[in-house]
Amino acid sequence: MVSYPLPAEAVSNRGPPSINSRSAATRRHRSSRSHAGGASFRPQNEFPNFSQTGDVEIIISADGQEKRYMLHRLILAQCSGFFEAGTSEDWSRAQARAHAAETGTAPASGLARIGEDDESSSELGRRSSSSRSTQDKFRWRYELDWGTNDDEVPMLVQKPATTTIFGGDSLPRPPPLSNKPPTPSTGFFRSMANLSAMQSASHIPQSYPPANPDNDIIRDYDNLFRIFYNFSPTLDAVNIAESYIQCKTLLGLADMYDALEVVGPRIDHHLLQFQSRLWKQIAKYPPSYLKLGYLARSKVIFSEALVHVVGQWPSGANQLRHNVPESVLEIIEDKVEELMEKKVKTEARLFRLTLTTVRGERVTPNNAYLDWLALSLFRQWLAENTTPPPPPIAKSPLNLDNRRSAPPHPQPPPLNSGNLFRLLGAGGSSYLTHEELKRFIRIRPDEYSRDSLKKFEKRMDEIKNMAKELVRPLMRNYLELDMGRDGGGLGYLTCTRVEEADFPWD
Repeated sequence: MVSYPLPAEAVSNRGPPSINSRSAATRRHRSSRSHAGGASFRPQNEFPNFSQTGDVEIIISADGQEKRYMLHRLILAQCSGFFEAGTSEDWSRAQARAHAAETGTAPASGLARIGEDDESSSELGRRSSSSRSTQDKFRWRYELDWGTNDDEVPMLVQKPATTTIFGGDSLPRPPPLSNKPPTPSTGFFRSMANLSAMQSASHIPQSYPPANPDNDIIRDYDNLFRIFYNFSPTLDAVNIAESYIQCKTLLGLADMYDALEVVGPRIDHHLLQFQSRLWKQIAKYPPSYLKLGYLARSKVIFSEALVHVVGQWPSGANQLRHNVPESVLEIIEDKVEELMEKKVKTEARLFRLTLTTVRGERVTPNNAYLDWLALSLFRQWLAENTTPPPPPIAKSPLNLDNRRSAPPHPQPPPLNSGNLFRLLGAGGSSYLTHEELKRFIRIRPDEYSRDSLKKFEKRMDEIKNMAKELVRPLMRNYLELDMGRDGGGLGYLTCTRVEEADFPWD
C-alpha cells in the first residue's frame, strides 16, 4: 500500500479529530433540539397588526385612547372605494409631490437603491437585495382627523410617512431571521412550563379580541376593519334596541368610506337573528328601519319597513324627506298610489252592492221593503265609517274682536281605513250585531216580529258575505309579523307587495 502526502492547504484547514467530530455531531443533532421557551422574537403578523406584510398604517384616536392597525392595501382597496382611491398610484404620487413642495425636499428614494449603485461593497449589496421586498414597499399612513369644529364628522386623513435620511419610512422592520438556534431558557422547569402552555394554547381557536366597547368611534372602526378581514363584528346580540344603534352607526361609517357592499350583508345577517323581535321593532319604527334596510341592502328588512310606511303614509313623510334618496321616495309614492287606487275601487264596489228578488229584480221599497231596509242600513253604516265627520259648528261671537281671536277648528283625524276593511273582511257579528239590527227594526213597532227579524238578519248576512269577498284582496298580509285575527292592532292595510324590481339598489 502506497501513501501519498496531503497538500499543505488541506493539512492547515483540517482541525484536530476531536473538534471535527464534535462539530459534525453538533450539526447532526441540532435539528432535533427543542426550542420551547426560547428567547427568539417573532413579530406579529395577524390582524390587526400585520407587521411583516402590512403596508397601510391606520391610527384611531378618541377620548385619550389609541388603536393602531397595520393592514393590507389590497384588502382595503377591494372592500372600500375610499381606500382604493386613496392608495392608487396617481393619488400617491400627487400626495408625495405636495408633501415635497411643502417641506422643500425631494421625494425619497429607497435604501435598496444605495446598495445597487454602490458596487464596491458586496456586503451592503447582499443586505439590500435580501431586504428589497420590504424596504422598497411604499407604506400609507392614515390618522383620524376630528376637524376644527365639533359639528364636523371625524374622518381618516392620509398623512405622509415619516422618512429617514436613507429614504423609505421609519416604521419598525421585522428583525432578520437567523439560522443560529436561540439560547435555551434558563432552567428545566421554565422550559417545561412554556412547553405545556404552548400545547394547551394550540387547542384554543385563534380569534382577534374586540376593541374597547366603551368608545363608540373605536368600536365602529374596529368592526369595520374586522368585517374587511372576514371577522364577525362585535354587535349586541341580546338588546335589539342597542343593536340597532350599533348597526346604524356602523352603516353610516361604511357609507362614508364606500364599503356598504361589504358591511351590509353582515348587518343583515346579524339583525335577522332576532326574528320576531325584529318584526315588532320594525312595526314601531318603520321609517328608521327603512333607511337601515336601504343602507344594508337588506331585502327582508327593507320590504318589511316599506309595507308599514306605505300603510301609514303620510305620517312618516317628515322623517324620510331628507334622509333617504329620491329613488326610495318615488317607490313609496308609487306604492301609496297603488294602495289608494285599490281602496277607492273597493269602496265604490261596496256602495254598489245590491240584493235581488226571486225574479232577479233589484230590491226597492215597492217589491221588497225589508230587503231594501237591510241594504240601506249597510250603506249608511259604510258611509259613516268612510266619510270624515263634519267639523263642529262654532258659536256666533259676541263682537268682531272675539271673531278675530277665535282659534281655528282642529282638523278631523284621518280615517282608520285598515280597521274598517278588516271588519268587512271578518264579516259575521264583527259589525252590525244582532242587538243593533233589533233596535233598527223596532223603530217601527207595527212591522216588528220574530219572523221579520230573522228574515232581516238573513238578508244582512248575505250582504256581509258579498262585502267580504270584495275586500279579500285588501286583507292580504305581506308582512313577516304575525298579525293575528285582529290585525295585530295595526290601523292600516298591509297588502302592499314588494317586487324584485322595487329595490332601489338593483
